[in-house]
Amino acid sequence: MYKRLFRSRENRVVGGVLGGIGEYFNTDPVLIRLAFVVLMVLTAFFPCLIGYFIAYLIIPEQRV
Repeated sequence: MYKRLFRSRENRVVGGVLGGIGEYFNTDPVLIRLAFVVLMVLTAFFPCLIGYFIAYLIIPEQRV
């Protein structure tokens, strides 16, 4: 059995992308969100926002 990446339904703040990444790597989603915010500040926001939007479109939502 293999793991798949899904957008989270439970760990959702905006779209569930970062919560899903946290669940996939068995890590606290708060740490993933904190790393994302730091990366956003270091890259002047725009590239990370585009990446988040693309991930939102590509990663399927978690099934019930």
